[in-house]
Amino acid sequence: MAVALVAAAGPRSIKLFNGRNLDGWYTYTVQTQYETPGIFTVVDGMLKVSGGAGDTAYYGGIISKQAYSNYKLTFDYKWGGPTYGNRKDKSRDSGVLLHCIGPNEKSPWMTSYEFQIIEGGTGDILVVNATKKDDAGQPATLLLTSEGVIDGKQKYYQAGGEKISYKDGGRHNWWGRDPKWTDTLGVRGPADVESPLGEWTRCEIICRGDTLEYHVNGRLVNKAWGLNVTKGKIFFQTEGAEIWYRLIELTPLE
Repeated sequence: MAVALVAAAGPRSIKLFNGRNLDGWYTYTVQTQYETPGIFTVVDGMLKVSGGAGDTAYYGGIISKQAYSNYKLTFDYKWGGPTYGNRKDKSRDSGVLLHCIGPNEKSPWMTSYEFQIIEGGTGDILVVNATKKDDAGQPATLLLTSEGVIDGKQKYYQAGGEKISYKDGGRHNWWGRDPKWTDTLGVRGPADVESPLGEWTRCEIICRGDTLEYHVNGRLVNKAWGLNVTKGKIFFQTEGAEIWYRLIELTPLE
């Protein structure tokens, strides 16, 4: 008698954002501290980040209450229209901070590694030692290594390129970022992978051990290893631009 083979079930995805409310998250901005009315709202199953109001740009984010390690994070984003305050008429800017440790105050950000989301630069890696403290309040250092090419002051990911290391700060651009990029509203480079304004962009971040992989619309855009902080909270930024998120899911990796 034939025996049916049943494939082992893989890890189940976790809906970090349930599409109904902000359960599992807390919010913080420099301007409003832990009270952020109207900055992070749920609209038709999507997370709306207003970015600002009038002449004020909000800086901070919505942060997971739980810390995570060894996972794949997936989500979609699309830009809204306006930018605010000191970001008015500048490129739409946001990002996702990974392995966040330490306090929120008084920086807008937490000590972390960033998946940059900015017009023309989605997929850049930033090393963000914002507070220089870990969860116990002790001094924190952030390390990261990648490979690529150096063009003037800019460093770009390139598989098989020169080994480039970072400590406590720095930006490793995704491979196709336009060298002529300018901080202007609507900027777009000839090789940009993110979707046009108003359309959804699919993002996949793989945090496996001490490594990072960034994928944008199905394409590998950046990669790094040698992280010395490999577990922490997940932080979606507000940085003066309206942005929408949906389908925020985390899949544990074995």
